[in-house]
Amino acid sequence: MLSQVLTGMGGVGKTQLAADYARAAWDDGCLDVLVWVTASAQSPVVSGYAQAGVELCRADPDDPDLAAKQFLAWLAPKPGQRSCRWLIVLDDIADPNDLIVHPDDPGNRYSLWPPASPHGRVLLTTRRRDAALFGDGRRRIEVGLFTPAESAAYLTAALNAHGRTEPADQLTNLASDLGHLPLALAQAAAYLIDSCESVATYRGLLADRATTLTDLTPDALPDDQATALAAVWSLSIDRADTLRPANLARPMLHLAAMLDANGIPQTVLTSEPACAHLATHRTTTGPTPKPGPVSPSDAVRALRALDRLSLIDHQPDTPHQAVRVHQLIQRATRENRTPHQNDQAARTAADALIAAWPDPERDTDLAQALRTNTDALTRHADNALYRPDTHAVLYRLGRSLGESGQITAAIEHFDRLAATARSHLGPDHPDTLTTRGNLALWQGRAGDAAGAAQAFTDLLADWARVLGPDHPDILTTRGNLATMRGQTGDAAGAAQAYADLLADRARVLGPDHPDTLITRNNLAIMRGRAGDATGAAQAFADLLTHMEQILGPDHPDTLTARGNLATMRGEAGDAAGAAHAFTDLLADQARVLGPDHPDTLTARGNLATMRGEAGDAARAAHAFTDLLADQARVLGPDHPDTLATRHNLALWRGLAGDAAGAAQAYADLLTHMEQILGPDHPDTLTARGNLATMRGEAGDAARAAHAFTDLLADQARVLGPDHPDTLATRHNLAGWRGEAGDAAGAAQAYADLLTHMERVLGPDHPDVRITRQSANHWRKEAVRRPGTSVNDHS
Repeated sequence: MLSQVLTGMGGVGKTQLAADYARAAWDDGCLDVLVWVTASAQSPVVSGYAQAGVELCRADPDDPDLAAKQFLAWLAPKPGQRSCRWLIVLDDIADPNDLIVHPDDPGNRYSLWPPASPHGRVLLTTRRRDAALFGDGRRRIEVGLFTPAESAAYLTAALNAHGRTEPADQLTNLASDLGHLPLALAQAAAYLIDSCESVATYRGLLADRATTLTDLTPDALPDDQATALAAVWSLSIDRADTLRPANLARPMLHLAAMLDANGIPQTVLTSEPACAHLATHRTTTGPTPKPGPVSPSDAVRALRALDRLSLIDHQPDTPHQAVRVHQLIQRATRENRTPHQNDQAARTAADALIAAWPDPERDTDLAQALRTNTDALTRHADNALYRPDTHAVLYRLGRSLGESGQITAAIEHFDRLAATARSHLGPDHPDTLTTRGNLALWQGRAGDAAGAAQAFTDLLADWARVLGPDHPDILTTRGNLATMRGQTGDAAGAAQAYADLLADRARVLGPDHPDTLITRNNLAIMRGRAGDATGAAQAFADLLTHMEQILGPDHPDTLTARGNLATMRGEAGDAAGAAHAFTDLLADQARVLGPDHPDTLTARGNLATMRGEAGDAARAAHAFTDLLADQARVLGPDHPDTLATRHNLALWRGLAGDAAGAAQAYADLLTHMEQILGPDHPDTLTARGNLATMRGEAGDAARAAHAFTDLLADQARVLGPDHPDTLATRHNLAGWRGEAGDAAGAAQAYADLLTHMERVLGPDHPDVRITRQSANHWRKEAVRRPGTSVNDHS
C-alpha cells in the first residue's frame, strides 16, 4: 500500500498539493473510492469514516464508532472479492494520538489508520513531525517553501491573470520579503488585485512596523483558504504548548522571534537568561504550569516541541544546533505581543547573546552567527536596547567585528551606535561617551593614530566635565590617549603620559589594582619603544614579581607580562634568552588558556621571531608556516594576526636566503592587505617596505630604492615626517641608494636623516646610533668607490 505523509509548516500548501493529487487520481480513473477527511481532531475523522461506512457499507448512522470500524474493515482486502481501488486523504492531522480511539480502554480501542491493502493509498497532511506518523512504511515528504523562481512565477501569473504587470525586480523582492511562503504569496497577490496598489507600495506597507499582517489580509481569501496569514500558526502554537515540557513552547518562540530567522545557535536559547525567561513567562493556558526553574535540557525539549509542530526547524546535527524560524512566523509572534512584552523579550535575547558569546572567539562561524543574530535583534528591538541604558551586546558586537579583522565595519558600527546613543540618551550620558571611546579605539587600530589621539583628547575633556578628574572612565581614557600617542611615534611622550597616569591610578585605585598593574605594563612597553629596552626589561621583571603575588602565576595578565618581559629581553640583545622564556611561557599558556587561545598563538609567533633573531632563520620560517595554518583555522584568513603571521613568514623566508620567494610572498600579502586593511593602514605600508627590501635582497637595489621613495611619500602623508616608521623608511631608502651605486647620495641622505632623528628621538636612541654608523660607512664608501646616482637606474 502506498502511504505518504506530507509534512511542513502552516502555509506551504500541503492541503493544495493533496487536493491536486486526489483530483488527478480520480480524473485519471485510477480510483473507485475517494474519501477526504478533515483530520484536525479525532471526532471529524470518526465522523468522516462513519459517513463513508453509511454510504458504502450500509452502517448504522446512529453508531459512529461502529460505522467507522465497518468502513475500515471494508477497506481491507478479502479473498475472492473484487479489488477496490481507494484513496483516503487525512488532511491536517493535528495530533498523532487522534488516530487512536479509546486509548485508555483496551476493550474498545481501535486505530483510525486505514488497513494495508495492495489496492489502497493513504495520503496524510500535517504540521507534525512526530516519529509516530512515519512508521510502518509511511513515506515522509517534507513540503517546503517555493524557490525564488517559483515565487516570482506565481506572483507574475496571478497578477497577469487580472491584467496586472509589475516590474520583475519588485516581484522578486516581494517574494523575498514574504519568505517565499505560498500562503503569504497568494494572499499578497489577492490584496494587490483587490486594492490596485503597486507592489512597491505594498512592500512599503509590509516594511512599516505600524502595519500588521492582519492589515494586509485581503477582504476575501483566495483559493478557498479558510485562515488569514496572521492566524495560521496560532493553533500550532497552542498545541506545542501542551507538549512536554508544557507551557514553555510559546515563551521560547517569543524569544526566537527577536533573533535571526536563518539560524540561532542553540546555546543562545538554552543560556541562563533564556531559561530564566522561560520560567518567568510560562503560559497559563492548557496544563497547570510547573513551578520552579527551567533547565537547559527543558529548553531543548521546548525547541523540540516547536520543531514537532513545524514552527521552527531545529537542527541538532549542525555544528551549533541551529534553530531556524520563518520570518513571517517571527513577525506574527511579535505582533501578538504588547510593546512592553517585546521590549522584555528583546532585552532577554540580548542577555542570552552575551551569555553565549565566548571570549575569546575561537569559533569563527559561531562568532559570525552571534553577530548576525545581534544585527537581527537591533532591527526588531526598536529602542529597547537603549532603555534604561545601552545594552552590553551592542558593544560586544562592535568588539567582535574589530577582533575578527573587520575593523572598518567596527568603526561604522560604533559611529552609528554613538549617534543613536546621543539621540536616545543625550550627549553627556556615560554610554554615549563610552561609545565615543570605542569608536576612537578602533579608529586608532585602523591606522589613524593621530585622529584617534585627537578624539580621545576631546573625549577626555567631556569626561572630566561630566564626571570629575578621578573617575575610572577618565583614567581609562587617559590610558587610551597615551597608547595612541605612542602609535603616532611619540613613544617618549606616551611613556610620560603613562607615568603620570600610574601615579593617579595608584592614588585612586591602589598599587595592587589590576588597572594599576596594566598601566605599569604599558609604561614599560613605551619605555622600550622609546629606546630603553634594558630599562623596560627591568620594569617588566619588577612588575612580574608583583603580579605573581597579587594575581597569581597563571592569571592571563601575569602571562602577558611574562611575554612582554621576554620581548624586551630580545630587544635588549638577548634573543636566545628571550626564546627560552617564550618556550616556558608557551607551555603555561597552552595549559591555562588552551592551544588555540589567541594569546597562545601570539606567544608561538614571538617564540619563532626570537629563534630567528638568535640565528635560526629557517626554523623561524618553519614555525611561522605551522602557526599560519592554525591562525587561519582559528581566527580566519582575514584576521590582523593572520596577516601579521604571513608578514613574518615572508620576512624569515627572506632572511633564510629565499629573497625572491619572500618578495613574491610579500607581493601576494600586500594585495590581500590592501583589500582588507586599506592602502594607508600602517601594516600595509610596513608590508610595502618589506617587499621593497626583499626585492633589493634579491638583487634589484635600484627597484628597491624607487619603491622606498614612493613609500616615503605615503608614510609622510599618513603617519607624519617624525613617525618612527617614516624615519625607518628614510633609513632604508638611503641604504638602497648606496647599494644601487650612489654612495655619495646615500651618505648625504643619512646625514640629513641623522639630524632629524637626533631632534625627534634624542642623540642616544639606538636607532640614532645605527643611523650614525650608516652615515659614516657611506661617507667612506663615497670616497673609496664613487658611483652613479640612483636616478640613473630603472
